[in-house]
Amino acid sequence: MHVHARAITYFDMIRRSGSIREAARRLHVASSAVNRQLLQLEDEIGTPLFERMSTGLRLTPAGEVFSRHVITVLQDEQRLKTELEMLRGVRRGAVSVAAVEGLNADLMPAVLTQMHRRYPTIQIQVRTCGSEQAALAVIQGEADVGIGFSIRRHDSLRQCTVGRFALGAIVPPEHPIARLHRVDFATCASYPLILPAAELSMHGLLQPLIAHHKRALQVLLETSSIELAKSLVERGVGLFFQSRLGLERELREGRLVHVPLDTPTPLCSELGVYVRAGRTPPAALDAFNRIVAEAIEWREDEESVALRQQRSGASGTTIEHIDPLNAPPEDRHLT
Repeated sequence: MHVHARAITYFDMIRRSGSIREAARRLHVASSAVNRQLLQLEDEIGTPLFERMSTGLRLTPAGEVFSRHVITVLQDEQRLKTELEMLRGVRRGAVSVAAVEGLNADLMPAVLTQMHRRYPTIQIQVRTCGSEQAALAVIQGEADVGIGFSIRRHDSLRQCTVGRFALGAIVPPEHPIARLHRVDFATCASYPLILPAAELSMHGLLQPLIAHHKRALQVLLETSSIELAKSLVERGVGLFFQSRLGLERELREGRLVHVPLDTPTPLCSELGVYVRAGRTPPAALDAFNRIVAEAIEWREDEESVALRQQRSGASGTTIEHIDPLNAPPEDRHLT
């Protein structure tokens, strides 16, 4: 079997676009050229790769198998280019990231700042989406790395880093719950609630608690927006459930308080970093993943300190930590 590079490129664009016409537009070539390459490719493989439907093209089972091969080939090609450039002393490269919204408040800015400091010529593309969409983007080759909460295991995904963060009630500092070290769901349910929508992983984590609670809940709003939820909490509209991630600034400034949920077993939100299984990460992606791992590890340590202070009754104490990703050069060790 002899599959040419052009055929692979055209096939991948058809897969992404869902139609020959749109693939041709993105490739800046004639539709007939794209169709010809596809027909030759299917003839070489000996089976149709797409089903021709009224709504567009859909991969056949053989097309699904071939697409996994194509994604690996194209990503390996990018890795080779990056590594050759690194050998020539040119620090170039690109990393595409699919990450959840909650990380945009603090973690992603810290990571991107450190990437710029260490590798200023590496280009980063960040797409904000839900956790499942981040995983799908990696599986389909649309992103190099996906960062999300409670992502389900998949044969096409490899977990690079994981951090676990306690789920808690988010309230303004004058709220009665803010004085507690831990709080059970029944106590939270006596107040107006803002609940995470199904798109957020926290929705699934809270369902057993909600199902176990026999009384009616006063639910003011269900939302998939962390920004909207914490803004409403700060205005005293209701309480929300979240990990400390995404609340870093509000917690530092004392505008919000995070009180861990008291449950029979620890209720944690799992933040994972994922790449495609079987792929050797190019240098730029490897560098990005190392910095993300540092950021997650530091925030786990910060949370441990905060929880110890809450247990000891020192909830009003400021945590004097320097984020190593944002510290001046003399205060951190660069890898």
